[in-house]
Amino acid sequence: MSRYGKFDDFCRDTGNMWSTLPVCYLFDQASTKKGTGWEGACTLRGFPVGGDARLRNLGSIIIAAIAVVVSAFLLWRSQRKKAAVGRREMQLFLLGYIIISICEILTIGGFPLSSSARLAFASIHIAAIVATSWILMLNGVVGYQLLDDGTAVSIGLLLISSLIIFVGTGYIALDTGFSWTGYWDSTLEVPNRAYALYTLYQLAPLVFLVIFFLLEAFLVLRILGERKPMLYLLAAALLFAIGQVFQYVISVHICTGTVGKINGGLFETLFTLLAVVMIWVFWSSITEDDWPMPTVAGSGSYN
Repeated sequence: MSRYGKFDDFCRDTGNMWSTLPVCYLFDQASTKKGTGWEGACTLRGFPVGGDARLRNLGSIIIAAIAVVVSAFLLWRSQRKKAAVGRREMQLFLLGYIIISICEILTIGGFPLSSSARLAFASIHIAAIVATSWILMLNGVVGYQLLDDGTAVSIGLLLISSLIIFVGTGYIALDTGFSWTGYWDSTLEVPNRAYALYTLYQLAPLVFLVIFFLLEAFLVLRILGERKPMLYLLAAALLFAIGQVFQYVISVHICTGTVGKINGGLFETLFTLLAVVMIWVFWSSITEDDWPMPTVAGSGSYN
């Protein structure tokens, strides 16, 4: 608990001045600010693209671009599933993931940008991660039909709540990076202890994901009485966990071994994409067949 709120070790081990964590670009040690780096780090250098320009994380840029295309395809496939419960809610989750992937290209991908622009996109990136994980958690609630899915009330509540989270998180990130009020300036120096950002960016999404998993597991095993869809849900959880291991544990070793050419962020992007695909496959598997759906309140919407 003594490390709670501190980002210095994470930023040091995930690429130093060019970290593959967007939150790190808000602090003074990052390339967007003073560029002093974190002591004892392996700097992600990437590959030269002409002159002094470099793409710091070419692999993540390519995979994030593929993620945008794959998510757009899944959006289209979702639209064709006219009888699928939670179709609109799943599409909103995919839209959130598309925003995350675009931000990933512009922030941790090291795409050539001014420091101010990268700070702004890093803040949007952080806010999108928190809001999208919230949307995913609410997707886990949709299957219980507490409200008719796809209705104005259901979609409105999802959009309003996620927008509040997005704006709130985004403001804290922007104010930290640009020091508009100076309230968060104490977080800019080592050990970069930022309780608000740590809770919102590190802890909250994990809680939302665990709740989503538990809700869907109960729905499938106890209400639908099926086991096969759990294979897809477990695969999604495993793939996501592997991506986090690459990001937080293995990243620094890959960076050192390749002399800064790549790090674990590339693999985190890949495994997160695969996890999102498996979440969609899981959702599709429990909506495409004639499952007995719960009707706690309302008759359920299938349009």
